[in-house]
Amino acid sequence: MYGFTTTLSGVSFDDALARTTQALKAEGFGVLSDIDVQAAMKDKLGEDMPPYRILGACNPPLAFQALQAVPDIGLLLPCNVIVREVEPGQVVVGFLDPQVMVTLVGGAGVKAVADEAEQRLRRVCASLSGNGAPA
Repeated sequence: MYGFTTTLSGVSFDDALARTTQALKAEGFGVLSDIDVQAAMKDKLGEDMPPYRILGACNPPLAFQALQAVPDIGLLLPCNVIVREVEPGQVVVGFLDPQVMVTLVGGAGVKAVADEAEQRLRRVCASLSGNGAPA
């Protein structure tokens, strides 16, 4: 598996998106990019789909460490987080597992960064699902 998810029930898409962004912030991640896939599919293809966003999350100190270890690792940054509505009131939040970087790049410097990023993102996931300390 290349990621991990949690499902939020009884929340609107906008609330889930806001909660996700806030939980990321609490763990030191900013959102560098926010791709509105729903709007893009409507605009480019005329197709309707449920709300779906791809957030490019970045923790600057961790990104800097990774770039120092392997300059071309920028190809794998930032950490992608998806927020997608399954049905009204049910939203899946998914996180790319930073360990994917390790399998592609390797190296102790990248492994340490991936370990820290994974711990932080798993805390975000747990806080959203109510299985961890609130962010």
